[in-house]
Amino acid sequence: MEIVHTPVLLEPCLKWLSPVGEPFEKNAVMVDCTLGEGGHSNAFLSTFPSLSIIGIDADSVIQARARERLAPFGDRMHFYNGWFNDFHKNYPAEYPKPDLILFDLGISVFHYERSGRGFSFRYDEPLDMRLDPASESESAGDIVNGMREEELANLIYLYGEEKLSRRIAHGIVEARRGGKIESSKALADIIFDSVPGNYRYGPIHPATRTFQALRIAVNSELRHIPEAIHNAFNNLNAGGKMGVITFHSLEDRIVKNYFRNLGRECVCPPEVAVCRCGGKPCAEILTRKPVGPTEEEVRANSPSRSAKLRVVRKLRNATEHHLLGVEGF
Repeated sequence: MEIVHTPVLLEPCLKWLSPVGEPFEKNAVMVDCTLGEGGHSNAFLSTFPSLSIIGIDADSVIQARARERLAPFGDRMHFYNGWFNDFHKNYPAEYPKPDLILFDLGISVFHYERSGRGFSFRYDEPLDMRLDPASESESAGDIVNGMREEELANLIYLYGEEKLSRRIAHGIVEARRGGKIESSKALADIIFDSVPGNYRYGPIHPATRTFQALRIAVNSELRHIPEAIHNAFNNLNAGGKMGVITFHSLEDRIVKNYFRNLGRECVCPPEVAVCRCGGKPCAEILTRKPVGPTEEEVRANSPSRSAKLRVVRKLRNATEHHLLGVEGF
């Protein structure tokens, strides 16, 4: 089977999330919250022969590819088809609690190159962008063709950090007066024509940030992260480790703030007279600064250039107070 996606920060993940030594028992359990084509899981199963993994993915199409790739590992590999936030909110009773958890919040290259759902502006595909193709939720096309101009501009600015969001939103609204915008290429061309000449030929395509914003909105990516990583952390066995890979500042800010709260002795707001959060750190922050890719990795796999890995070791369960100040947009 041809593998499309190259997992990012693979060596740092194997190093920082190694199930070797105390307090790990021989048969450690890992949850790969964003399985994709199974790149990280394949490396962990190959490197640590006694490790077993539960792989989560909402996309049944890409999970089928992972099943084929990871079949040689037999019953060391288990699969869950669904969203990671649902999994950790209601941790399935048939699985043991994990010793290791990995979130790779990036979108698989498979989705850009092979899904046919309009994730990439390089192809002429239906404007969908749903990670779960069976979902009845709003698609990117629904947003582009139905959202009011001001709301659309705000969405592109907030989720895409696009400084020309108002010009782009105006261009989209004007274009759809002539009929529905139905393909990724049509949308990319509209965005290209909406921005000034000097912005069209910059280091990235002018549609990049708008497409990011639409993908995040369609899949509620940022909104689910705080609760998901909080519940996942509490599902970890004491002494276990959790790592999160992010790809843009919005994701990284959420993870950084939550991990910082886990490492603090008290996170109660100033107006609370008596500490209610336990008054002890819930985690040891193992990566004081995020771990990024080497120059060699960036040359070999350009999507890794913005990747950041943060890792904590669990000491005790966190409380709802540890979510204070952790925005989910």
